This record gives sequence, structure tokens and C-alpha cells, in this order.
Amino acid sequence: MSGEGTWVGLDVHARSVIGCAIEESAAEIRTQRIGARTEQIVEWVRAQPGPVMACYEAGPTGFGLARALRAAGVACEVVAPSKIERPSGDKVKTDRRDAERLARLLRIGEVPGVRVPTEAEEAARDLVRAREDCRSDLMRARHRLSKLLLRQGLVWDNTAWTAAHEVWLRSHHFDRRGVQLAFDEALDAVFTVHARRARLDAAIVEMAASDPVLAGPVGRLSCLRGVSTLTATGLCVEVADWHRFTGATIGSYLGLVPSEFSSGSRRVQGGITKTGNSHARRLLVEAAWHHRRPLRPSRERARRADGQPAVVRDRADAGNRRLHQRWTRLDHRNKRPTVAVVAVARELAGWCWSLATLEETAAARTG
Repeated sequence: MSGEGTWVGLDVHARSVIGCAIEESAAEIRTQRIGARTEQIVEWVRAQPGPVMACYEAGPTGFGLARALRAAGVACEVVAPSKIERPSGDKVKTDRRDAERLARLLRIGEVPGVRVPTEAEEAARDLVRAREDCRSDLMRARHRLSKLLLRQGLVWDNTAWTAAHEVWLRSHHFDRRGVQLAFDEALDAVFTVHARRARLDAAIVEMAASDPVLAGPVGRLSCLRGVSTLTATGLCVEVADWHRFTGATIGSYLGLVPSEFSSGSRRVQGGITKTGNSHARRLLVEAAWHHRRPLRPSRERARRADGQPAVVRDRADAGNRRLHQRWTRLDHRNKRPTVAVVAVARELAGWCWSLATLEETAAARTG
């Protein structure tokens, strides 16, 4: 587009959109308020002198606009807002300035784009994130119930949220009507959210088994210790395209690498960056805790590995042994468990990438 065409930056909100167009040949910048409907935005962008390239920041409006623009023949980039640099002296922020900034960055090729998922990928991600929200709701409901009982001097000393614990919960009755009503509502909330989570778990397992795109990588990842079908599905839908990364870069994408503040001969590293997808990062850290204990035969892991090619089983077994060895070395160096688990999670991300990118045809041929 050197010397011709138009660069378009869109500041997209639910009820208003500001568009800024930089026309290369006329050296002209035009800014206009557009309707919020996708059809109006596409019509305005296509009306600019071609060829046209557009961009907007990723946000709650989703990726429908990017798909519509691409379907209309307009190249469109979705920008990661957290990676857009802003000068420290810039103290004025408006929608028009934001749209112009996007257009200027697009013109010089400095927009940090994100991958636009397909509609099927986005639907699977919505289901997995609904389950994650339900998990958080269940944790809060359980916390409220246990603290209500604690205020009444009632504490369960054994393993919580088991069948025996449920019998114990149902056995309580209180003389004060207000306490009894609050307890009934809190207990009902726990059971209701638990049932919601069970329904979502069943839906995710069914989707992972029936979706031909998910079934392969989910089955291979499930051979790793600590990675169940739910965890493997969550990782696959959040990462989407594993081939974008390598075993060395997947940890950086998930925010599992140390932050760094270095200048000249001075090098200082801090805590992990925690950038990228927080859901996938949490899943990896939770799975990494399983590798702390010595590796022993597992009936459940054998069931998940049943039917997988020999090369997949061998690769997963090598990963399981390597990750436990990493835990052991970190323990011998007196690393805190919370530090060690992140290091193991970072390496686990590389093993997940290795298995996810192992093609079914190659695996079957090698096996």
C-alpha cells in the first residue's frame, strides 16, 4: 500500500464508533463518528479510497466486526490493547485521538495484532469460560456458607465438600429465623451452582469427544499427569492454534516467564509477567502441582492414554518423568513451592505444546 490506499483506525464501543482514515495519496486525515451497527461500520470503511486496511482494539464487542470486514474484502487487524505504547507526556485521551493513534500505528506497521478465532473456536471458548465463571461462583458460595457456620461456632474438621460433609450440613437447624433463612439460601446456592458446574462439565466432555478439531490434541494432552479432559480442553480452546508458538515461546505467551528490568551491565529479574491468558496459566499451575509427588502408575491416566499411539504415550511419559525431576531439583535447591510450581508450569507448557503439535498421522505412522 506504499503511496496509495487508506489506513483506518476504529475506536469501537457498544453504542458509538469513531473512525479515523489516513488517505495515503492525498496526505489527508479524516475523523468521523459512525453508527455502532456492524453494517454501518463496514459500509463506511469500504467507502474509503482503496486498498483499505483497518484495525481496532480487542474488547467486549468481540471479533464479529473483524470477520465482517474480512468477508467484505477489507484487511483487518485486531489490536492487543495492553501492548499499545503511550507516551508518558500524553495526558489527553479521547475517542478521536485513540482512533487516530491506531491509524498511525497501522500505517507504520506497529500494531500488535491478536489472532481472530473462528466462530466455532469462539463458541467453544465461551463454553469453557462459562465453566470457569461457574467454578468461581461455586468457590464464593462455599466460602459464604462456611463463614456463616463459623459465625455460629460450627466447623467441619474433616475433608470438606464430600458426601459426609453434605450430610453434616443438612443436619443443622437454627432457632433464630433469620439465621435459618440465611443458611437455607446459602446451602441452596452451593447445591445450585454445583449442579450448574456438573452440567457444564458434561457439555465440555461431550464437545471434546465430538469435535474433530479438539479431539486429537485433547486426547494427547490428557496423557500428561495432572491434565484431565477438562484441563486439556481449556488449554486447547484458549491457545487455539498451537502452531503459532514453539516450546520456548509458549511460556512467554502465557505470562510464565520472569519480568526483567535491565540496563547496561545491570540485569534484574522479577516475578513472572502474568501477561496473556490468565485462565490457561491457572490451569497449568494447578496441573504442575501434581508433578511434585513421585511418578507412580495411575489407572485414570492409563484410561486416558488408552487408544493413543505409542509415540504419544512415550512422549507423555518422558514429560511426566522430566517434570518430576524438575520438582526434585528445585526442592534440593530449597526453592519455595510457590516458586517451583511456576517453573514446572512453564516447562509443562512446553510439553503441552509438544504433544498438541504432534500430528495424528505422524503419531500413528510412528506407532
